[in-house]
Amino acid sequence: MDFQAFTQAAPDVYASLGGVSKAVAASGMDKALTELVKLRVSQINGCAFCLQFHLNIARKLDIDPRKFDLLAAWRDAGIYSARETAALGWAEALTQLTDPVARDAAYTQARTVFDEKELAYLAATIAAIHAWNRIAIGLHFPPPSAEPIRSQA
Repeated sequence: MDFQAFTQAAPDVYASLGGVSKAVAASGMDKALTELVKLRVSQINGCAFCLQFHLNIARKLDIDPRKFDLLAAWRDAGIYSARETAALGWAEALTQLTDPVARDAAYTQARTVFDEKELAYLAATIAAIHAWNRIAIGLHFPPPSAEPIRSQA
């Protein structure tokens, strides 16, 4: 199944997941930050569709290309802001979920640079990309072309 077939087969699911993305965008969260988070979670989960989808979006934003080129080594790259570092650390902790000490440390770091509202929307961003990763991997979505698909994913 591909992305278009999924949206036709499950339009309410597509709309609901898209609604999360719309809510995050409407909240004022930094789009570049949320795209970096979606890319990192998709890297960890091995979702080729979501990686390409969000790389297409990131390339159209005002993001230094090195930030997505070096994303797999973000801890050592030295080019990410304090907010980006905190968001990426928390995204990894919520993706792996196996180390409660690391998860709590990542949350504590995130709380130093994000307010409660931002933490809520960041958590929603992470949860939504997990859902998309599982759908895309499970249904074998092929990676999209270099042009972004018009969607709220």
